[in-house]
Amino acid sequence: MQQGFTVKQASRLTNCTLHQLRYWDQVGLVPPSVQATGGRAGRRRMYSFADLVSLRVVRSLLDSGMSLQRVRRAWEYLRRHGDIERRLSEVSLVSDGYTIYQRGDDDQLLDALRNGQLAFLVEVVKVTRQVEDDVTRFELDRERFLEFLRSGEEDVRVQRRRRAAGG
Repeated sequence: MQQGFTVKQASRLTNCTLHQLRYWDQVGLVPPSVQATGGRAGRRRMYSFADLVSLRVVRSLLDSGMSLQRVRRAWEYLRRHGDIERRLSEVSLVSDGYTIYQRGDDDQLLDALRNGQLAFLVEVVKVTRQVEDDVTRFELDRERFLEFLRSGEEDVRVQRRRRAAGG
């Protein structure tokens, strides 16, 4: 049997209240995957490690100002498009406090509240490196061009001296 965490352990490890855990189980947001109550009294909820990660992610989104309704909609989208609980350690979520974006494999941002609508991601660090590389190449090309001009000027001076000396 898979190792599980009790409701009290899950609460302590995720900073979620017992009420939140119970409610999120009832509405299907993050139900315990090891053992659910199935509506039977006396049966304990048991959460997996992946459930704990899911709970903490949901909690952090709520703490960042997202409404529970938006978190639920985003979580449902993520479940439909990629088995979120199984791949949770591979998923990157970004929130601006209004929506939740999933970072795709090819550095695309997908709006989880708009059924995966593509958003734009500009990584300033990468752009800065590209500009630095371009400037370095430009400076090298400029230096080569100036050297070429200098050598051409020297060739012209040599030819003028030859003409003046010979003619």
